[in-house]
Amino acid sequence: MSEPTAAASSTSLDAPLSRPISAGITASLVGFSSSFAVVLTALHAAGATSDQAASGLLAASFAVGAGTIVLALRYRRPITLAWSTPGAALIAATGAVEGGWSAEIGAFYVVAALILLTALIPALGQAIARIPASLAQAMLGGVLLPLCLAPLSGLVKSPWAVAPVIVVWLIALRFLPRWAVPLAFLAAAIAIGIEVGAAGTAIDPASFLPRVEFTAPTFTTGAIVGLALPLFLVTMASQNVPGTAILRSFGYDLPWRPAMTVTGLGSALTASAGGPAINLAAITAALAASPDAHPDPRRRWYASIATGSTYFVLAAASSFFAVLVVLAPAGLIAAVAGLALFGAFGSAVQQAVADPHDRVPAIVTFLTAASGIAFFGISAAFWALVAGLVVRAALRLGRR
Repeated sequence: MSEPTAAASSTSLDAPLSRPISAGITASLVGFSSSFAVVLTALHAAGATSDQAASGLLAASFAVGAGTIVLALRYRRPITLAWSTPGAALIAATGAVEGGWSAEIGAFYVVAALILLTALIPALGQAIARIPASLAQAMLGGVLLPLCLAPLSGLVKSPWAVAPVIVVWLIALRFLPRWAVPLAFLAAAIAIGIEVGAAGTAIDPASFLPRVEFTAPTFTTGAIVGLALPLFLVTMASQNVPGTAILRSFGYDLPWRPAMTVTGLGSALTASAGGPAINLAAITAALAASPDAHPDPRRRWYASIATGSTYFVLAAASSFFAVLVVLAPAGLIAAVAGLALFGAFGSAVQQAVADPHDRVPAIVTFLTAASGIAFFGISAAFWALVAGLVVRAALRLGRR
């Protein structure tokens, strides 16, 4: 990391440690509340029961918290981890795979192994870098499209519940953009409370207790090729690469191999509990690494400690959030998840068509991924990349 300037050091004398701690808590609350609905939606779509989905959310939250604290303590840098929201969207779009929930667990293990291999074998990361960014982003955009349509379909299913959520989201997007999705979820929680109260639904208090359910993995071709490989690609392209760039923009060098080792091990240790892969934070990384966290760059790592600690608290509340999803009116949680993905969808589409030479292959990739087609038990995400690469190669055939 570059040395802080004298001005920064002088200014830091007047900045209490409560400042980075507050920034870290904010980062965790924004990151969790903006995306946990996507994770739970994904796990349910993959075939998890409500208890298994709650277990997966707990496991992922715990892994994010522990990994963030380990890296921050070891390197004294504001490194923060997260789960991949686009990756969760990919899981949701893929749905149940050949072999059921245990095969999903097997795919999570494969992703963890690939992340560890990236730490050990630099050539693997270089191979990922050779995949055209336009096609990778087009695949992601196609995967996100059906999920981003959920707010519209939710308006048809439960207009009284979804419409206020969209209104709150829109107003917050104008005045408090960072909190737009968390406030939309708060509106959704109020709608759920009204629904439960009106129906007189009895809730067992024991259902709010944290729980972990382990599932033995199975490995199928469809799950590995159709889910694990695209999920690994999305995790690297939409999280680890931009997360590294954000840290560098604030003057911090990321210890790449240790970071990939921690995220790979964390993903492997929590996979059997249903936790999807963890990775570097991208969207919320700046909250801990920017001067807003602390004017002295040498003290911003305290924000990461606060972030990780808060994720432990959120992990303990995972069953509560899972119960809310079960009690929600039809289409409500999917609508919140869709709103959470608007930013990622817009960014993916923008990057997919940015290069005019790759525009047609990118469109083919996008439409193939959005179609949801599956051949030989392999999901559309894989075939989207294949189709895009074939079209790209055909159009460049004979060119210098």
